[in-house]
Amino acid sequence: MFFHKFISTFFGIGYVGKGAGTLAAAVTCIIWWFSQTEYSNPYLWPFLSTILILIIGVISGDEVESVWGKDHQRVVIDEVAGMGIALLLIPLKWEYYLMALIFFRFFDIVKPLYIRRLEALPGGWGVMADDLLAGIYANVVLQLIILLGFF
Repeated sequence: MFFHKFISTFFGIGYVGKGAGTLAAAVTCIIWWFSQTEYSNPYLWPFLSTILILIIGVISGDEVESVWGKDHQRVVIDEVAGMGIALLLIPLKWEYYLMALIFFRFFDIVKPLYIRRLEALPGGWGVMADDLLAGIYANVVLQLIILLGFF
């Protein structure tokens, strides 16, 4: 159980309390930023690591639900996965990363456009799915901003 608590809290960030989700998303941005090198594939490793985080998050979300209850505030691995999706295919510019963080947290907190409904899914999927859709919405909005040259 220690492993699942450690993972679901993203190495303990979930224990911070209020603001842990935002902190986990911000740490994800920082990790994403510094993981990009001229030698890394900017498309493959982010996609594969996001899939891995999703799978581990669903499994760990299932496990900790029996101890902490449904989608407990300590569980922030869903924010990590959602932030990863928000950053997929986004050019490496700090302004874009900041906008991705803001858009992701907006969609994750406000939960418009069917995001809230996904929380009703059972177990780890209910924990992860709403943040995945928030990440997709954030990514689409940011891609449109970049494409249309607004920023």
